[in-house]
Amino acid sequence: MIYFIISIIGALGMGILVIFIRLKAQNYPVNEKKIILPPLFMSTGALMYVIPYFRLTGMEIIEAVILGIVFSSVLILTSNFIVKSNQIYMKPSKAFPFILFGLLIIRTIIKIIFSNAIDPGELAGMFFLLAFSMIVPWRIAMLLKYKKIKRKLQSNQI
Repeated sequence: MIYFIISIIGALGMGILVIFIRLKAQNYPVNEKKIILPPLFMSTGALMYVIPYFRLTGMEIIEAVILGIVFSSVLILTSNFIVKSNQIYMKPSKAFPFILFGLLIIRTIIKIIFSNAIDPGELAGMFFLLAFSMIVPWRIAMLLKYKKIKRKLQSNQI
């Protein structure tokens, strides 16, 4: 029980840290590398599935991916760019930190509910897949929006 509580506190702490990092990142110009690299770095976590303890059933995979895609749609809708001094920045949104925190709370509640019914290893595997299924579509959408704005910006400069 103590490990469960520590894991929830740790996850909330890491989530809050990520929210502050995302808010601070809005003060700096965006580039393709900053959009693409986070999912690539995160993908190394999939090595957990090499260990049988973390492997998922087909239904668990489907559930985690669908929930991740649903969560990503909220992020996609609220992530926009603006141009300042011929550079592209994330558009500051007052709702963005609340959305990230809300998603974090929802994920934590789901974890608490399912922690009694699903093995801890499978639950960890599901939540990694959920997070990965959330960040990949979001970052792809960001990259497409970024490239569109970059093309417009370059065509106006020529």
